[in-house]
Amino acid sequence: MMAAKQTTLRDRIVLSGAGVHSNAPARLVLHPSEPNSGVSFLRTGLPGGRERMIEAKYSHVSMTELCTVLGAEGESVSTVEHLLAAFAGLGLDNVTVEVDGPELPIMDGSAADFVEAIDRTGLVQLSAARRFIKVLKTVRVENGRSFSELRPAERGLRLEVEIDFASGVIGRQKKVMDLDPASFRRDISRARTFGFIADVERLWKAGFALGASLENTVALDGERVLNPGGLRYADEFVRHKTLDAVGDLALAGAPLIGCYRSFCGGHKMNVSVLEALFADRANYQIVESQPRREAARADLGLALRAVYAPDVH
Repeated sequence: MMAAKQTTLRDRIVLSGAGVHSNAPARLVLHPSEPNSGVSFLRTGLPGGRERMIEAKYSHVSMTELCTVLGAEGESVSTVEHLLAAFAGLGLDNVTVEVDGPELPIMDGSAADFVEAIDRTGLVQLSAARRFIKVLKTVRVENGRSFSELRPAERGLRLEVEIDFASGVIGRQKKVMDLDPASFRRDISRARTFGFIADVERLWKAGFALGASLENTVALDGERVLNPGGLRYADEFVRHKTLDAVGDLALAGAPLIGCYRSFCGGHKMNVSVLEALFADRANYQIVESQPRREAARADLGLALRAVYAPDVH
């Protein structure tokens, strides 16, 4: 994850499907983008043929109930976390996501289809150096027994995610991993969203889960998993929560160097810990990976140096 150069897609990608909450069809087009442009969503299909560009930044989050929503009501894009996780996990820095509906397609409930499409198309390196956000001070948010925090680390992003459900089929699970493309593909990319049958009627009345099915959700009925194929991982539930965290933390605007730790967290706390991080400029530093002059002459590789450039968040 400390690669020296920024990346974008080699070619555009087209995907389609329905949203898990809205059940509305959507066509997704991922466009290659310029250096330092980051990730943006181009929301098309608005009344009057209007379009709206929304940067994938924590400051543009408008809702975090059951999914992460970017943009204002009526001009928003929801359930962005799985696609953002694929970008962050594979090291894709610059891309414009064109979507013609209010919600991204859920695909199979994980990031697997996004990963497959990106891998099939491939990434290209750009001329600009990759920038990182290095956590300098621990920040923490709490809500009852739940918490999320970011702590300093020397390199990369480590995730320590723990959940605790009363349901015996889930129980208490913990996932610890260092994020890189190989571990992302292997350990969390295929972990699906999950829900309880007992909650379905309440969710429907609230306008959620209208597109949920056994094709895109791990469905739990009491202590039983209803999906005919069962689970993809014995601890698929915490792995999916880790996947969500990777996607939400991508809303920092650049890869994080730090350790993320959460207990019974979720989208709201993932975004809240970013708000806490960026509330004080002393909490973080913008760094970039590039060869030191003397290291380059000696062919000793790359070193981090601080860059006092405009904030990327």
